[in-house]
Amino acid sequence: MEKLDQLLTEARNPATENLDQLSTLDLMKTMHAADGDVLMAVEQELPNIARAVDAIVASLDNGGRLFYIGAGTSGRLGVLDASECPPTYNTSPELVQGLIAGGDVALRRSVERAEDDASQGERDLHAHGFRAKDALVGIAASGRTPYVLGGMDYAHKLGAVTIGLSCVPGSQVAQRAEIAITPTVGPEVVTGSTRMKAGTATKLVLNMLSTGSLVRLGYVYGNLMVNVQPTNVKLRDRAARIISALTELPQDKAATLLDQAGSVKTAIVMQRLRLSRTEAEARLAQAKGRLRRALE
Repeated sequence: MEKLDQLLTEARNPATENLDQLSTLDLMKTMHAADGDVLMAVEQELPNIARAVDAIVASLDNGGRLFYIGAGTSGRLGVLDASECPPTYNTSPELVQGLIAGGDVALRRSVERAEDDASQGERDLHAHGFRAKDALVGIAASGRTPYVLGGMDYAHKLGAVTIGLSCVPGSQVAQRAEIAITPTVGPEVVTGSTRMKAGTATKLVLNMLSTGSLVRLGYVYGNLMVNVQPTNVKLRDRAARIISALTELPQDKAATLLDQAGSVKTAIVMQRLRLSRTEAEARLAQAKGRLRRALE
Protein backbone atom coordinates (compact mmCIF):
# COMPACT_ATOMS: atom_id res chain seq x y z
CA MET A 1 0.00 0.00 0.00
CA GLU A 2 1.36 3.41 -0.99
CA LYS A 3 2.24 5.96 1.66
CA LEU A 4 -0.54 8.51 1.75
CA ASP A 5 1.83 11.48 1.71
CA GLN A 6 3.19 10.28 -1.62
CA LEU A 7 -0.18 10.24 -3.39
CA LEU A 8 -0.81 12.96 -5.98
CA THR A 9 -4.24 13.56 -4.45
CA GLU A 10 -2.57 14.35 -1.10
CA ALA A 11 0.11 16.68 -2.48
CA ARG A 12 0.13 20.41 -1.68
CA ASN A 13 -0.75 22.73 -4.53
CA PRO A 14 1.89 25.48 -4.73
CA ALA A 15 -0.58 27.79 -6.47
CA THR A 16 -2.86 27.85 -3.43
CA GLU A 17 -0.45 27.95 -0.49
CA ASN A 18 -1.74 31.42 0.50
CA LEU A 19 -5.39 30.49 -0.01
CA ASP A 20 -6.61 31.85 3.33
CA GLN A 21 -5.04 35.25 2.63
CA LEU A 22 -6.85 35.89 -0.65
CA SER A 23 -9.80 38.22 -1.08
CA THR A 24 -13.09 36.42 -1.64
CA LEU A 25 -13.08 37.26 -5.35
CA ASP A 26 -9.48 36.07 -5.78
CA LEU A 27 -10.37 32.91 -3.87
CA MET A 28 -13.19 32.25 -6.33
CA LYS A 29 -10.90 32.98 -9.29
CA THR A 30 -8.30 30.55 -7.94
CA MET A 31 -10.85 27.77 -7.50
CA HIS A 32 -12.30 28.41 -10.94
CA ALA A 33 -8.87 28.35 -12.57
CA ALA A 34 -8.07 25.07 -10.86
CA ASP A 35 -11.23 23.52 -12.28
CA GLY A 36 -9.75 24.08 -15.73
CA ASP A 37 -7.34 21.26 -14.92
CA VAL A 38 -10.30 18.88 -14.71
CA LEU A 39 -11.49 19.31 -18.30
CA MET A 40 -8.01 18.76 -19.70
CA ALA A 41 -7.48 15.70 -17.52
CA VAL A 42 -10.78 14.11 -18.59
CA GLU A 43 -10.08 14.92 -22.25
CA GLN A 44 -6.90 12.85 -22.07
CA GLU A 45 -8.96 9.87 -20.91
CA LEU A 46 -11.66 9.95 -23.61
CA PRO A 47 -10.32 6.86 -25.47
CA ASN A 48 -10.37 4.86 -22.23
CA ILE A 49 -13.83 6.15 -21.35
CA ALA A 50 -15.06 5.06 -24.80
CA ARG A 51 -13.56 1.59 -24.28
CA ALA A 52 -15.34 1.39 -20.94
CA VAL A 53 -18.68 2.40 -22.48
CA ASP A 54 -18.36 -0.31 -25.14
CA ALA A 55 -17.57 -2.88 -22.45
CA ILE A 56 -20.54 -1.78 -20.34
CA VAL A 57 -22.86 -1.93 -23.35
CA ALA A 58 -21.70 -5.47 -24.10
CA SER A 59 -22.51 -6.48 -20.53
CA LEU A 60 -25.91 -4.79 -20.44
CA ASP A 61 -26.87 -6.13 -23.86
CA ASN A 62 -26.13 -9.60 -22.54
CA GLY A 63 -28.50 -9.24 -19.61
CA GLY A 64 -25.91 -7.87 -17.20
CA ARG A 65 -26.01 -4.82 -14.97
CA LEU A 66 -23.71 -1.90 -14.19
CA PHE A 67 -22.39 -1.47 -10.65
CA TYR A 68 -20.47 1.44 -9.16
CA ILE A 69 -18.55 0.88 -5.93
CA GLY A 70 -16.80 3.54 -3.89
CA ALA A 71 -16.34 5.20 -0.51
CA GLY A 72 -16.91 8.75 0.65
CA THR A 73 -17.29 11.28 -2.15
CA SER A 74 -16.52 8.62 -4.78
CA GLY A 75 -19.25 6.36 -3.42
CA ARG A 76 -21.79 9.18 -3.20
CA LEU A 77 -21.13 10.19 -6.80
CA GLY A 78 -21.62 6.60 -7.93
CA VAL A 79 -24.91 6.31 -6.05
CA LEU A 80 -26.03 9.66 -7.48
CA ASP A 81 -25.31 8.62 -11.05
CA ALA A 82 -27.08 5.29 -10.61
CA SER A 83 -30.12 6.88 -8.96
CA GLU A 84 -30.58 9.31 -11.87
CA CYS A 85 -30.92 6.56 -14.49
CA PRO A 86 -34.49 5.37 -13.69
CA PRO A 87 -36.15 8.82 -13.82
CA THR A 88 -34.20 9.89 -16.90
CA TYR A 89 -34.30 6.71 -18.97
CA ASN A 90 -36.94 4.54 -17.25
CA THR A 91 -34.37 1.86 -16.49
CA SER A 92 -35.16 -0.60 -13.73
CA PRO A 93 -33.53 0.32 -10.40
CA GLU A 94 -31.48 -2.87 -10.72
CA LEU A 95 -29.88 -2.01 -14.08
CA VAL A 96 -27.45 0.59 -12.71
CA GLN A 97 -26.60 0.31 -9.02
CA GLY A 98 -24.32 2.29 -6.73
CA LEU A 99 -22.72 0.79 -3.62
CA ILE A 100 -21.05 2.92 -0.97
CA ALA A 101 -18.86 1.84 1.94
CA GLY A 102 -20.93 2.05 5.10
CA GLY A 103 -24.25 1.62 3.30
CA ASP A 104 -26.92 4.21 2.62
CA VAL A 105 -26.33 5.96 5.93
CA ALA A 106 -22.95 7.04 4.50
CA LEU A 107 -24.75 9.12 1.88
CA ARG A 108 -25.60 11.71 4.53
CA ARG A 109 -23.14 11.03 7.31
CA SER A 110 -19.48 10.17 6.99
CA VAL A 111 -18.61 6.57 7.89
CA GLU A 112 -14.87 6.94 7.40
CA ARG A 113 -13.57 3.60 8.67
CA ALA A 114 -15.88 1.65 6.39
CA GLU A 115 -13.58 2.25 3.42
CA ASP A 116 -10.73 0.31 5.05
CA ASP A 117 -12.55 -3.06 4.93
CA ALA A 118 -11.68 -4.84 1.68
CA SER A 119 -13.83 -7.86 2.50
CA GLN A 120 -16.91 -5.64 2.83
CA GLY A 121 -16.59 -4.64 -0.83
CA GLU A 122 -16.86 -8.31 -1.79
CA ARG A 123 -19.71 -8.93 0.64
CA ASP A 124 -21.71 -5.96 -0.65
CA LEU A 125 -21.40 -7.12 -4.25
CA HIS A 126 -22.30 -10.68 -3.28
CA ALA A 127 -25.35 -9.42 -1.37
CA HIS A 128 -26.57 -7.66 -4.51
CA GLY A 129 -26.16 -10.78 -6.62
CA PHE A 130 -23.21 -9.52 -8.66
CA ARG A 131 -22.48 -11.96 -11.51
CA ALA A 132 -19.89 -12.60 -14.20
CA LYS A 133 -22.00 -10.91 -16.87
CA ASP A 134 -22.24 -7.67 -14.86
CA ALA A 135 -19.81 -4.74 -15.16
CA LEU A 136 -18.11 -3.06 -12.19
CA VAL A 137 -16.71 0.46 -11.99
CA GLY A 138 -14.44 0.84 -8.97
CA ILE A 139 -14.22 4.53 -7.99
CA ALA A 140 -11.45 5.85 -5.74
CA ALA A 141 -9.81 9.24 -6.22
CA SER A 142 -6.68 8.01 -4.44
CA GLY A 143 -6.72 4.68 -6.29
CA ARG A 144 -6.02 2.77 -3.07
CA THR A 145 -9.32 2.39 -1.15
CA PRO A 146 -9.44 -1.16 0.29
CA TYR A 147 -13.25 -1.39 0.06
CA VAL A 148 -13.08 -0.67 -3.67
CA LEU A 149 -10.11 -2.97 -4.27
CA GLY A 150 -11.89 -5.82 -2.49
CA GLY A 151 -14.90 -5.38 -4.74
CA MET A 152 -12.76 -5.24 -7.86
CA ASP A 153 -10.88 -8.40 -6.86
CA TYR A 154 -14.19 -10.21 -6.35
CA ALA A 155 -15.49 -9.07 -9.75
CA HIS A 156 -12.25 -10.14 -11.42
CA LYS A 157 -12.46 -13.54 -9.74
CA LEU A 158 -15.94 -14.01 -11.23
CA GLY A 159 -14.72 -13.00 -14.68
CA ALA A 160 -16.75 -9.76 -14.84
CA VAL A 161 -15.46 -6.69 -16.64
CA THR A 162 -13.72 -4.29 -14.25
CA ILE A 163 -13.25 -0.58 -14.84
CA GLY A 164 -11.09 1.48 -12.49
CA LEU A 165 -11.74 5.21 -12.08
CA SER A 166 -9.09 7.07 -10.07
CA CYS A 167 -7.02 10.23 -10.23
CA VAL A 168 -3.60 8.75 -9.51
CA PRO A 169 -1.62 7.27 -12.44
CA GLY A 170 -0.49 3.69 -11.86
CA SER A 171 -2.64 3.30 -8.76
CA GLN A 172 -3.80 -0.05 -7.44
CA VAL A 173 -7.27 0.64 -8.82
CA ALA A 174 -5.77 1.29 -12.24
CA GLN A 175 -3.55 -1.80 -12.08
CA ARG A 176 -6.35 -4.14 -11.08
CA ALA A 177 -8.80 -2.88 -13.69
CA GLU A 178 -9.33 -4.34 -17.12
CA ILE A 179 -9.92 -0.76 -18.27
CA ALA A 180 -8.34 2.10 -16.33
CA ILE A 181 -9.69 5.66 -16.47
CA THR A 182 -7.28 8.03 -14.75
CA PRO A 183 -7.98 11.76 -15.09
CA THR A 184 -4.89 13.25 -13.49
CA VAL A 185 -6.21 16.48 -12.04
CA GLY A 186 -3.21 17.18 -9.81
CA PRO A 187 -3.13 18.52 -6.24
CA GLU A 188 -6.33 19.96 -4.85
CA VAL A 189 -6.99 23.61 -4.03
CA VAL A 190 -7.41 22.52 -0.41
CA THR A 191 -4.84 19.79 0.17
CA GLY A 192 -6.41 16.35 0.14
CA SER A 193 -9.98 17.58 -0.44
CA THR A 194 -10.79 15.21 -3.28
CA ARG A 195 -14.42 16.28 -3.35
CA MET A 196 -13.10 19.20 -5.40
CA LYS A 197 -11.14 18.59 -8.62
CA ALA A 198 -11.10 14.81 -8.29
CA GLY A 199 -14.81 14.78 -7.47
CA THR A 200 -15.63 16.98 -10.45
CA ALA A 201 -13.60 14.75 -12.76
CA THR A 202 -15.35 11.69 -11.34
CA LYS A 203 -18.78 13.24 -11.94
CA LEU A 204 -17.88 14.08 -15.54
CA VAL A 205 -16.66 10.55 -16.24
CA LEU A 206 -19.69 8.92 -14.64
CA ASN A 207 -21.98 11.14 -16.73
CA MET A 208 -20.22 9.81 -19.82
CA LEU A 209 -20.28 6.17 -18.75
CA SER A 210 -23.99 5.99 -17.98
CA THR A 211 -25.22 8.35 -20.68
CA GLY A 212 -22.95 6.88 -23.36
CA SER A 213 -23.99 3.34 -22.50
CA LEU A 214 -27.71 4.09 -22.52
CA VAL A 215 -27.43 6.06 -25.77
CA ARG A 216 -25.73 3.06 -27.38
CA LEU A 217 -28.50 0.81 -26.04
CA GLY A 218 -31.23 2.89 -27.68
CA TYR A 219 -32.60 4.78 -24.70
CA VAL A 220 -32.06 7.99 -26.69
CA TYR A 221 -33.15 8.84 -30.24
CA GLY A 222 -31.14 11.74 -31.63
CA ASN A 223 -30.81 13.75 -28.44
CA LEU A 224 -34.32 12.99 -27.17
CA MET A 225 -34.96 10.79 -24.11
CA VAL A 226 -37.56 8.62 -25.81
CA ASN A 227 -37.70 6.22 -22.88
CA VAL A 228 -39.01 8.91 -20.53
CA GLN A 229 -42.09 7.93 -18.53
CA PRO A 230 -44.79 10.62 -18.12
CA THR A 231 -45.13 10.28 -14.36
CA ASN A 232 -45.75 13.96 -13.62
CA VAL A 233 -46.94 17.09 -15.41
CA LYS A 234 -43.47 18.15 -16.54
CA LEU A 235 -42.57 14.71 -17.89
CA ARG A 236 -45.94 14.28 -19.61
CA ASP A 237 -45.41 17.58 -21.39
CA ARG A 238 -41.89 16.53 -22.38
CA ALA A 239 -43.16 13.18 -23.65
CA ALA A 240 -45.81 14.85 -25.79
CA ARG A 241 -43.23 17.27 -27.22
CA ILE A 242 -40.92 14.38 -28.11
CA ILE A 243 -43.73 12.56 -29.91
CA SER A 244 -44.68 15.77 -31.69
CA ALA A 245 -41.09 16.41 -32.78
CA LEU A 246 -40.67 12.90 -34.21
CA THR A 247 -44.09 12.52 -35.83
CA GLU A 248 -44.98 16.13 -36.76
CA LEU A 249 -48.28 15.77 -34.89
CA PRO A 250 -49.57 18.84 -33.03
CA GLN A 251 -48.76 18.56 -29.36
CA ASP A 252 -52.37 18.05 -28.25
CA LYS A 253 -52.75 15.13 -30.66
CA ALA A 254 -49.38 13.77 -29.59
CA ALA A 255 -50.64 13.78 -26.00
CA THR A 256 -53.76 11.86 -27.04
CA LEU A 257 -51.63 9.33 -28.93
CA LEU A 258 -49.43 8.94 -25.85
CA ASP A 259 -52.50 7.93 -23.82
CA GLN A 260 -53.43 5.37 -26.46
CA ALA A 261 -49.91 3.98 -26.83
CA GLY A 262 -48.81 3.87 -23.20
CA SER A 263 -45.23 4.94 -24.01
CA VAL A 264 -43.36 7.45 -26.11
CA LYS A 265 -41.60 4.90 -28.31
CA THR A 266 -44.76 2.92 -28.98
CA ALA A 267 -46.59 6.10 -29.91
CA ILE A 268 -43.89 7.08 -32.38
CA VAL A 269 -43.81 3.65 -34.04
CA MET A 270 -47.62 3.59 -34.24
CA GLN A 271 -47.75 6.96 -35.96
CA ARG A 272 -44.70 6.64 -38.21
CA LEU A 273 -45.44 3.09 -39.44
CA ARG A 274 -49.24 3.19 -39.16
CA LEU A 275 -49.35 0.22 -36.82
CA SER A 276 -51.62 -0.79 -33.97
CA ARG A 277 -50.33 -0.60 -30.41
CA THR A 278 -49.87 -4.38 -30.31
CA GLU A 279 -47.96 -4.36 -33.60
CA ALA A 280 -45.80 -1.44 -32.53
CA GLU A 281 -44.94 -3.08 -29.21
CA ALA A 282 -44.00 -6.31 -30.98
CA ARG A 283 -41.77 -4.43 -33.40
CA LEU A 284 -40.02 -2.64 -30.56
CA ALA A 285 -39.53 -5.91 -28.70
CA GLN A 286 -37.93 -7.43 -31.79
CA ALA A 287 -35.61 -4.41 -31.96
CA LYS A 288 -34.69 -4.86 -28.26
CA GLY A 289 -36.30 -1.52 -27.50
CA ARG A 290 -34.17 0.47 -29.95
CA LEU A 291 -36.49 2.96 -31.61
CA ARG A 292 -34.26 3.69 -34.59
CA ARG A 293 -33.95 -0.02 -35.40
CA ALA A 294 -37.73 -0.48 -35.02
CA LEU A 295 -38.44 2.36 -37.44
CA GLU A 296 -36.03 0.92 -40.01
